[in-house]
Amino acid sequence: MKQWIESEWQKLGGLALLMLPFALLFRAGAALRRALFRAGVLRTWRAPVPVIVVGNISAGGTGKTPLVLALVDLLQRNGRNPGVVARGYGRVPPGDSDPRGVVRVYPDVATPEHFGDEPVLIARRARVPVYISPDRPAAARELLAAHREVDVIVSDDGLQHYALGRDIEIAVVDAERGFGNRLPLPSGPLREPVARLRTVDAVVMNGGARDDIPGEHRYVMRLLGERFASLASNQELGPAEFALAARGRSVVALAGIGNPRRFFEQLAALGVHARNIALDDHYLYQARDLKLPGADLIVMTEKDAVKCAAFADARMWFLRVEAVLPRDFDDFVVARLESRRRPDGSQAA
Repeated sequence: MKQWIESEWQKLGGLALLMLPFALLFRAGAALRRALFRAGVLRTWRAPVPVIVVGNISAGGTGKTPLVLALVDLLQRNGRNPGVVARGYGRVPPGDSDPRGVVRVYPDVATPEHFGDEPVLIARRARVPVYISPDRPAAARELLAAHREVDVIVSDDGLQHYALGRDIEIAVVDAERGFGNRLPLPSGPLREPVARLRTVDAVVMNGGARDDIPGEHRYVMRLLGERFASLASNQELGPAEFALAARGRSVVALAGIGNPRRFFEQLAALGVHARNIALDDHYLYQARDLKLPGADLIVMTEKDAVKCAAFADARMWFLRVEAVLPRDFDDFVVARLESRRRPDGSQAA
């Protein structure tokens, strides 16, 4: 169902026209909410350390998580101690836990169903403090109280969460899908108008440059597959080695991400030819989903892998990707962080 809706968002079809009254209400509500924050009627909390918000203006996956991981690495290479806050999309709190409460994601024990797939992936890969809550300021306060060494916060998917003040806004755009029919939710994919990109600090175009994407500072991000890793062991293979091992065998590729086609095309480009199965973004896997009779190898994204570890067998592998950005982007982020600090070293207002 979700895949069908996202395909409808790419055109001006029946769904778009049917939902247009609700879309106009959504756009008016979003504009009013932002105006209330700008006017001070709704309060924005500013952290005592710089905050970098990574988000998008459209629903669906755009590549935010690889960019968050790349930012954390960039900050660490420049002597910073970053922490991450996120919502924890789709999580089911254990027991009687409050779903709006603040929770730390411990990388070695956290499960995707209780903490969300993306926060668990970030915690495991980055090994920095990760706190989740729909209340971003509360998550940031808890993080800073528990980790006094943290001197910069990265907010994953927080562009529209204006209650958390920010020093740098980075919007990610899927260059392949663009903005679809350019209509607001639910007629189209847009959370905010395309013109919003003119107000952010940087626009990152995932997959290539496009002239119809606005923004003063625009950068191209590419996701490169470095290694195939086994879910059932510590074995890793390079792309050429894995393609050779897969030759002549029945391979099934699974992708429960925002843009499955990009993953399938990446596998094909690496020489891995598979039967592709696209699932909804944030799909919650069950053991039966991985039976797949006749499959000699099952390949998935790393985001899927964190949800399939409990069912892992020797057939299952995932492709670990790295976000590659130009040096200009790194320099821009570092310079912008420095420009947002007062001469005495404290954060600028």
